[in-house]
Amino acid sequence: MAASAGTVGPATSRTSAPRAPAGRRVTIRDVAEAAAVSRSTASRALTGNGYVAEAVRGRVHDVAQALGYVPDATAQHLRRRVSNSLGLVVSNLANPFYAELAAGAARQARHRGYTMMLIDDGAPTGDPATARALVQMRVAGAILTPVSPDLGAYLREHDIPTVEVDRQFAEGLSDAVVVDNTRGARQVTTRLAELGHRRIALFIDETHWTTGRDRHAGYRQALEEAGIRPDPALVVSSGWDVDVARARAAALLADPDHPTAVFAANNVLAEGVWRASADLGLTIPDDLSLVSFDDAPWMSMVTPGITAVAQDAVAIGSAAVDLLLDRLAAPDAPPRTEVVPALVVRRGSTAAPPEGRPIAR
Repeated sequence: MAASAGTVGPATSRTSAPRAPAGRRVTIRDVAEAAAVSRSTASRALTGNGYVAEAVRGRVHDVAQALGYVPDATAQHLRRRVSNSLGLVVSNLANPFYAELAAGAARQARHRGYTMMLIDDGAPTGDPATARALVQMRVAGAILTPVSPDLGAYLREHDIPTVEVDRQFAEGLSDAVVVDNTRGARQVTTRLAELGHRRIALFIDETHWTTGRDRHAGYRQALEEAGIRPDPALVVSSGWDVDVARARAAALLADPDHPTAVFAANNVLAEGVWRASADLGLTIPDDLSLVSFDDAPWMSMVTPGITAVAQDAVAIGSAAVDLLLDRLAAPDAPPRTEVVPALVVRRGSTAAPPEGRPIAR
């Protein structure tokens, strides 16, 4: 019979270290037998749930370490109906912004005692399988960079709390961490107007989501404050692809009356505009001033560097984890939206409009 939790069993007299069973994973039963205790005692000793004498607890831990025992997290979750795993869904992991966001979220999750499951959902309208996978894996909650309202709605129907990051589809229904898009866009556009630019183009992915909507709003605010009438022909919808943005920028910049400045609403579009200007032999900033929302690494590596609105994606990911764990602790609290300030990083990509160019007013 196995020793009880309060006694020291025969394991104390063993002179050789316990050996892991060959060819299979070590189980809690193996640990219990090697430590000469019951399975329930071994489980209490390893989880810290329930009383176990200190001498027995130490022996069980020593045996578990010697055997290389790793707890079955899935089984624990099924028994306790609680998971210590969080889901993170990003739109495009190849984009440095989302890679840094994922790094910040994973780091904070580890710090708070949780594991992070990352899904790169590149589908234009979201992949239904993503939502089902998160439910099947019993994540405690999920952080989403949503591309449609469907993912968050599905998870909330299954009582999985969500935090939306970067953009919002469920304002008032879900917690969120976003950057101050309107202010950042307004700042860089105002800078172009102060330099004397009057034909300022906006390259943007969309204007229906909160990110695009707010960046477009900041752009318009800056123009209106500078007394510049917005020109719909200078607002270019460019998708999420460098090559598409490059082609559309080339078409716009090839016009003799092309804009003297461009505000690209994200780093992907900025790269497309930058490449198109080089294709056409336009020099930045002598022929064209360029600013961007999102500060990608390449922007500080080219000459001149690109002025950009910098988002601390690592901090956004970390804040999203904290907000999600706050929600798990207080499920009935009102939804919160945290707005992270953006910082304009000035480099050499802006200058006054080129002399001799007609400037429409």
